Amino acid sequence: MTFVSNSLIKNFPYKITVRKNLDRLIEDVVDVLEDRLRKRLYLKASKPLGLATGRTMVPIYKSLVARLIAWPSKDLKKLLKEWSSFNLDEYVGLVDGDPQSFRSYIMRYLGKPLNLTADQLKVPNGASAKPHDQADLYSNQLEKLGGISVQLLGLGSNGHVGFNEPPCGPKGGCRVVHLSEATREQNVSFFGNDLSKVPKRAITLGLKEILAAEEIHLIVTGGSKSQILNELLHSPCTRKLPASWLRLHGRVFLWADEAAFSL
Repeated sequence: MTFVSNSLIKNFPYKITVRKNLDRLIEDVVDVLEDRLRKRLYLKASKPLGLATGRTMVPIYKSLVARLIAWPSKDLKKLLKEWSSFNLDEYVGLVDGDPQSFRSYIMRYLGKPLNLTADQLKVPNGASAKPHDQADLYSNQLEKLGGISVQLLGLGSNGHVGFNEPPCGPKGGCRVVHLSEATREQNVSFFGNDLSKVPKRAITLGLKEILAAEEIHLIVTGGSKSQILNELLHSPCTRKLPASWLRLHGRVFLWADEAAFSL
């Protein structure tokens, strides 16, 4: 079941796909990602992919890996040799190798299964004693490679994308941010349900880099996201809801299961 922007969602520029079954939604998303990756085989130079983390992305990466390892070996070898991706964000203050870091996450779900290196799967260095310098370095690395091609995004319960917390405008670049209590509580289960262990800061790509991507895929699942998704669908661009700035982009795909779309 596919919904396209209409009079019920005024001036909403996204292409919206809603599936009753979460597994079907995941496969639909992976169909598109696999198509984009196949097209990269025939490009002389490809801009990096933009990757997200979190629970929403786990089944997507698992399905994508299963698809890719079934490719003809020649095609897979070419894809992986030229692989380049940038993660959206990383916690500040976790030591190298911390299992809750996003570097560990992306290596767990993509790096090890596909034999990709940390240099190919770039993540901000949140373990550095100088995180602000690392944010600048990360931004410069991405800029030198031409910016993001396909950007994956999840949606935070307070409307953040990446770790761009409200209030937030569309021109902020890669930087160190303070995480809201809502965001820290949303991630507390990864830290043994101990809020004191959830980092208070992170390095994140800004909406400046996100909105410069060639195309954006926003993936929203579960009933817990229904309220914020409903707000996003009907909200104008506002600093109170960072994801609302995606309206400024000309090529956004919204993927949701029926639970998230229920309101």
